Parts: sequence; structure tokens; C-alpha cells
Amino acid sequence: MTLAVVAVGGNAISPPKDTGLAAMKAHIAKTAARLADLVEAGYELVVTHGNGPQVGNILIQNEEARHRVPAMPLDVCVAESQAQIGYLLQQAIRNEFASRGSSRTAASVVTQVVVDPADPAFQDPTKPVGPVYDREQEVVVLRAKGWRMVKDPRGGWRRVVPSPRPLQVVEQDLVAAILRGGDRSIPIAAGGGGIPVVPRGTGYQGVEAVVDKDLASAVLGRGIGADLLVIITDVPKVALRFGTPNRVDLDRLTPAEARHHLQAGEFPPGSMGPKIEAALQFLEGGGRRVVIADLDTVLEAVSGRAGTTIA
Repeated sequence: MTLAVVAVGGNAISPPKDTGLAAMKAHIAKTAARLADLVEAGYELVVTHGNGPQVGNILIQNEEARHRVPAMPLDVCVAESQAQIGYLLQQAIRNEFASRGSSRTAASVVTQVVVDPADPAFQDPTKPVGPVYDREQEVVVLRAKGWRMVKDPRGGWRRVVPSPRPLQVVEQDLVAAILRGGDRSIPIAAGGGGIPVVPRGTGYQGVEAVVDKDLASAVLGRGIGADLLVIITDVPKVALRFGTPNRVDLDRLTPAEARHHLQAGEFPPGSMGPKIEAALQFLEGGGRRVVIADLDTVLEAVSGRAGTTIA
């Protein structure tokens, strides 16, 4: 049976402009159905997921309530979003299997990801998080807190934080143990890229940063010996000259071709770039195949009839 890490993008968790609970549940139920399709097709799954809108909402709640309760640091907010989305996913997956007459279930693992404290990202924060601040006075106060603020292209100001590269998933052995368990549970791990931690003595300490979900999924896949990495995104295929009249959709890429296009600037850092980087890391670490596709065509994509395959 093929072991696949399936990285679920943000649009498969909630619609772009509606992160309310009802909308999230509807999207997650659809995602659970597609994941069950993959299991029925013979794949053993580990599920990872994004958390951008959800952790942003938690940060807004922190700011709005900071005069009444202590605000939590970013690593704790990532953990909160992991548990929130993991709960909804594991419930939806179990319900989907039950509707198909199966006793399969899922188990969420609140996951830490080791990063290098000397990673250059800590000196050059670039990842926007949290709300947009419109008033200059607010920005002055937030800078006094030590936050780095940048102008948002759509207006206002946003906080930016480091996005260091993931090195190892702390709980990867626990994920592997769940896979070996007799109840055939599907692990849900590395949500939102995992909680970034750095080594401290004999243990770890959380840091104020966020980790890219797809890069963390590649690290997890390598750590547990997965054969396949499936990246579910909001486009049906990887494309060259995306967003132009000369767009070319790609059915298949070699790692060398993918690296060439990445270095040529075809895959921007804020969209397809990290996905291609994750694909290359996974393959260089022993993975056999990467598939990038949207949710509706993911089953066809893993059999080579849709999406983009890198192998």
C-alpha cells in the first residue's frame, strides 16, 4: 500500500472570505470525502493542513481582548489553530467513513517542528500575519512592542514574522506509530506547518514564527518514509506564465525541469514557489512522486489523469 502525505490547502479548509464555523465545516466535509476516496483507492494517508485564516482570527481575538486576558505568543496561537482544525478534520473523516460503512478514524497530533535559531529568516521577517491596522497610532504602539510592521498592498499595515525552514518534525515517530496501529487511524499532523521550536538544552522552546505548510509536509514525508506527497491547492495544475494569456498548464515535470522553472522565476514565493521547493525536497530525500492538484480532481491526479506530477 502506498503511503502518501496529503497537504490540504487553505481553500479546502474554509472559503477565502468566510472563515465562519459553518463554512469551515462544509468545506472540511468535502475534503474528508476526497480523502476517503484516496483511502478506498488503496492509499495509506497522513494529512497535513494550512491554518492561515484561522491563526489570523486567533491573533485578532488576542488583540481585541488584550486588555482583559493576556495575549498568547504566536507559537501558542499556531497550536490553538492546529487543535481547532484537527478536531474538525478528524471528526469529518470519521463521519465520512462511518457513512460508507467503515470503522476507520483519524487522530490529530499537535505537532512541533524544529527550526534553526540561526536561520536568516529571523533577521528578515517577511510573512504577514494577523489583521490589517489602519491607524498610524496603532502602528506606532505595535512597533513599540517590537513588532515589525510593513505596508499592505491593499492598504493599511500588517505585522510580519519570520518564516524559517523546517528541519525535523518532533513527533514524527508518534505519527509513524499511529500508522502502525491496529485501528488503522489516519494521523493529522504538522498543521499550519507545525509549531516552530528551537533546541534548548535537552528540550525545545517555541519561537515567534510561522513555518510553510508544504515544506513541513515534505520534511514529515521524508521522516516517515512516505512514497507520495500530494499537495492540494486551488489550481488544477502547475502552470508556466500563470495569470497571462500565454499560460501553459503542465501535466508532468522532472525535478530538473521544476528546478529550472523555479530558478527562472516562474513560481513566485507567495504562491507556487514553496510547493515546488517542497516537491524537490521530498524527492531528494527519497520520495518517489509528488502530485499537485485541486481538491475536485485529486483522485484522478494520483493516477496521472489530472493535476501535475513531478517524478
